[in-house]
Amino acid sequence: MSGLFITIEGPEGAGKTTVLDRIVKELERRKLPIIQTREPGGIAIAEQIRSVILNKENTAMDARTEALLYAAARRQHLVEKVIPALQAGAIVLCDRFVDSSLAYQGEARGLGMHEVGSINDFAIDGVMPSLTLLFDVRPEVGLARIHQHDGREVNRLDLEDLSFHEKVRKAYLKLAEANKNRMVIIDAEQEEERVFQDALAEIEKVLG
Repeated sequence: MSGLFITIEGPEGAGKTTVLDRIVKELERRKLPIIQTREPGGIAIAEQIRSVILNKENTAMDARTEALLYAAARRQHLVEKVIPALQAGAIVLCDRFVDSSLAYQGEARGLGMHEVGSINDFAIDGVMPSLTLLFDVRPEVGLARIHQHDGREVNRLDLEDLSFHEKVRKAYLKLAEANKNRMVIIDAEQEEERVFQDALAEIEKVLG
C-alpha cells in the first residue's frame, strides 16, 4: 500500500479531535491527499455500530459484547474506507484505532489486553498505522474539560468513574512504552497551539 496510515489516541478530554481538525486543514493547505476519519464510525455501517456502543441507554451491555462491536466496526471501516484510501496513496488520519480497544476494553474493562488483541488481530488482518500519536492527559484534567465543553457528545464512556479513566491512561502509557517504534506521546495538557505544533512535527517526520 502506497499511502500512510496515522492514528491519534488518547483518553477522554485529551483534545485530540480539535487538534486533528487543525492538522488536517494544515496538510490540505499543503495540497496533500488527506482522508480524515474516526473510530468507531467513518462509514455508514460502523456509524450505526457506534450509536449502539455509545448509547447511554445500553447499560446492560456486556464488556465482551462491547469489545466485539468495536472490532466489527473497525473491520468494516478498514475494508470500506481505510485500505482503499491507502491503496490510492492517501494519508489517512484516524481518530482512534486498535490501541483504544486495548486500553478501554482490554485494561479498563478487565478483559485482558491479550484477549482483546486477539479479536482485533482477526479484524485488522495485519493493517497497522505507521505512526500513532498518544495525546496524554491526566483523567481529572480530561474529564474537567469535557464538563466545560457544552457542544461535545456525552457518551457511555464519559459516565464511568475516575478509576476507570485512570486505568485507561495507565494502559495507554504501557502501550506507548512497548511500541516506541510507532507510538509517540504528546503532552496534551499544554496549550492547544503547543499540542498542535508538537503533533504536526511528528507527522512531518513520517511524511519525510
